[in-house]
Amino acid sequence: METSKFDIADYLDNNEMIAEYLNAVLEEGDNSDIITAIGHIAKAIGMTKIAEETGLSRPSLYKALSDGSKPQFETILKVLRAIGGKIRINPMTA
Repeated sequence: METSKFDIADYLDNNEMIAEYLNAVLEEGDNSDIITAIGHIAKAIGMTKIAEETGLSRPSLYKALSDGSKPQFETILKVLRAIGGKIRINPMTA
């Protein structure tokens, strides 16, 4: 029996799925998880497209969104805008 490696990017095929995935990671994950999730989303959409929209090179994007990286906040904002997302703050309930 042959198996293949699971890649979440294969399942991020619409805006609703992308939003649900990223919101879940934002709620439950740490900094590294969030950066990795943004990388999965960028891969699902297409790194070339994200590179064009952000003005960053593909190698820079791969490096910035890889495990263990610490990208600048400006880079994260550019990528979020390119993937169609935005940051919104909601008050926390007690």
